[in-house]
Amino acid sequence: MLTPPSILPWMTKYGWFSGSLVSILLLSSLADAQETLQQRSPDGTAEPVAFYDNFFADKGDDDNEDEDSVEDRLANLEENYSDLGDDYKKLSDNYNGLKKSMKTLAASGHGAATMKVNGRVHADLWTFPDSDAAINTFETGDPLLSPQDQFGFRRLRFGVKGNLWQTMVYKIEMEFAGGDDTEFRDAYLGWNDLPVVQQVLIGNQKRPYGLDHLNSSRYNVFLERPFVIESFNQDSRRLGVLSYSVSENENWNWRYGVFNQRLIQDEGSYRSDHWQLEFAGRMANTFWYDEASGGRGYGHWAVSGTAADPDGTAGGARADNEARFRHRPEARSANRWLNTGQIDGADNYQLLGLENVWNFGSLQLVGEYQNVWLQRDAGFGPDLDFNGAYVYAAYFLTGEHMAWNRATGTLDRIKPLENFFLVDTCGDGVRGGWGAWQIAYRWSYADFNDDNIFGGRGTSHTLGLNWYWNAYARMQFNAIYGEIEDAAISDGDNDNEAIAAIPAQSGEYTILGMRLMVDF
Repeated sequence: MLTPPSILPWMTKYGWFSGSLVSILLLSSLADAQETLQQRSPDGTAEPVAFYDNFFADKGDDDNEDEDSVEDRLANLEENYSDLGDDYKKLSDNYNGLKKSMKTLAASGHGAATMKVNGRVHADLWTFPDSDAAINTFETGDPLLSPQDQFGFRRLRFGVKGNLWQTMVYKIEMEFAGGDDTEFRDAYLGWNDLPVVQQVLIGNQKRPYGLDHLNSSRYNVFLERPFVIESFNQDSRRLGVLSYSVSENENWNWRYGVFNQRLIQDEGSYRSDHWQLEFAGRMANTFWYDEASGGRGYGHWAVSGTAADPDGTAGGARADNEARFRHRPEARSANRWLNTGQIDGADNYQLLGLENVWNFGSLQLVGEYQNVWLQRDAGFGPDLDFNGAYVYAAYFLTGEHMAWNRATGTLDRIKPLENFFLVDTCGDGVRGGWGAWQIAYRWSYADFNDDNIFGGRGTSHTLGLNWYWNAYARMQFNAIYGEIEDAAISDGDNDNEAIAAIPAQSGEYTILGMRLMVDF
């Protein structure tokens, strides 16, 4: 198909002649049609038939009224063609000007690629109204010095993603919330529409276990993730190869892959003869989805797991042992108050995770359970067992529902029935909208104590209030009461020497958190 810039030279060269020729042929055909449709009167003169009179016969009684001649009509046509040529020239000039200006804008590297810019900004405020001596020790090392309030950026991300040629995809996302310590998050390339495996991604990406981690932080109900989910899958992303597939009706989806266990997003690479690999996978099923209501009702379950080979005897030039499970108090404290430390002699471990989601209109119920079984080399002690779970209930006061993505088995973007706004309409006073309001409660538990490992047992109760201004911006409030029991933590380690230096302690705490967040 010819584009306007490409048709312009053709019209300039041939348009006026061909247009005139077509006009003459058209008028000649109309004249023949008029003669054919006329009927003869008794005196032999031609009279137009009734229905044809509207088009070719005189409509008035004024015999002096002249019709335009063929020459006049041809002149009008040529004038119209001339105007059209001028319009095409203007369009061509505008098109060339646009191409020139686009050179100064961000664009994909070549014509076969696409690029979409994305990002998010999460600004936090955290306060610690109450904590006892043990909690103070976990956080500051001083039983008399309480955790300090803090405010700043939790996430400050910017990235690009898109397609390369026909079936290849890519994504690069950077995290700037650490100031000078810039890190990457998602960084991968891959292929779509592959036979059998459907999609394969290679690079830094989320390991496929823990619904609350697979959910994007843009859509999660609470500020921070539960004890067990973050501890067993710290920061979730690892360097690896992942296959992702979904059934034709989107009721089932499954993903599996091989990953290195080291968190390298702040380092860029991994160096060791022991690769510390793990094989992880997840099978998810949306067994009920109410199409008639637009997905206001649905049910989901999933099972996930991993088999990991850490380096429990790491030392020298080899990378650190990755058999370690730890988490903050479901808030942004400086230290992690639950922490097994690096478990010496860790040979292998296996994880099993179970998920369940029910959504009934504005009400959502979610629960997860995970268990880790860890085997140690001879001489380091018996095998270990760690586990944890959480449940939450969330309810929209304004009638919305938690959206669900069946293809991924995860939460989707929440869209308020009415966006929040406040404007002065001048003539009609101040008008506004309320946005969407949601309340939530979560109970969370984890047990990282077994044999000579005292990572601690944590219990947390969180009340949440979410105010969605629109589909891309919201404010969140969390009030947390928690307990840490029998934890022996010293400078991030948890071994026999640390336990001897600081015996296992227990404490209680109260935390308040607020977040302003947008994404694009």
